[in-house]
Amino acid sequence: MPVRASTAIACANIAFIKYWGNRDESLRLPASGSISMNLAGLQTQTRVAFDESLHGDLLSINGQPVRGADLQRVSSILDEVRRMAGGVHYARVESQNNFPAGVGIASSAAAFAALALASSNAAGLALSEAQLSRLARRGSGSACRSIPGGFVEWRAGTGDEDSFGVSIAPPDHWALTDCILLISSAPKTTSSTEGHRLAATSPLQTSRLADAPRRLEICRSAILQRDFEALAEIVELDSNWMHAVMMTSRPPLFYWQEATLTAMREVSAARKAGLPVCYTVDAGPNIHVLCERSREDQVLALLAKLPSIQEVRLAHVGGPARTTDL
Repeated sequence: MPVRASTAIACANIAFIKYWGNRDESLRLPASGSISMNLAGLQTQTRVAFDESLHGDLLSINGQPVRGADLQRVSSILDEVRRMAGGVHYARVESQNNFPAGVGIASSAAAFAALALASSNAAGLALSEAQLSRLARRGSGSACRSIPGGFVEWRAGTGDEDSFGVSIAPPDHWALTDCILLISSAPKTTSSTEGHRLAATSPLQTSRLADAPRRLEICRSAILQRDFEALAEIVELDSNWMHAVMMTSRPPLFYWQEATLTAMREVSAARKAGLPVCYTVDAGPNIHVLCERSREDQVLALLAKLPSIQEVRLAHVGGPARTTDL
């Protein structure tokens, strides 16, 4: 057939235990493992069509043509799919996000998870979840966690073959809510990809990595036991530690804005006062405020009092990447 196409949808995710720093840049093998929660409703939809009439890969995001480094990054995934499929044509890739990109809400995670599934399906490959996760990881490390559903652990592994995301609990295991505070929708000046390269320049990264197994175990146990207090403490510690690494890298990275720090302080104060709530911040100014779904109204009332917040978006626990083909 002249055109072979498939469409896939994948959720963004929020990391409870963060991914920051690679031990292999080309394969995006992480310096340590991480744990995240998929975010229902914050998603990327991507259509990939392999077309024998094309003379090169084409990419559009939200209807706008994209070239340069971003297109090359997508083509690198398509090249791997073409290799696995024994040779297929160039592709037209059309991707749409329903949330801002490049602001610390894991847009690349959703995008490359959807790309991995859509492109492999369009090429006629029947990849396992682990294989899809590995493929997505090559485009964006955190994308490997958007392939499985629910609460996902990215096992660092020893190499390409065993570094992928696995679900440690399904979406219905624990009714958590991520209240995402949009402080800025402007793309960050230093991308996460570049930030990962700087991680090793911080004197704090060595101690952060040495403690990672302990934090992973505490977080994993908190999720399985639905222990919000334990989750809150380790999630905030891990977020603060990652940003301390960022701030002490060379050159330093300062993603927080004044409103970010204000929100962090207010959330911490609310938890000390008895409200089960916590924060975490990815590589950007926007803050994720976590609570159990039964506490949503109380948390939203707290957040409504915060200054300089453009929007609050709610996301519950999301499912795995999926195709929408009939």
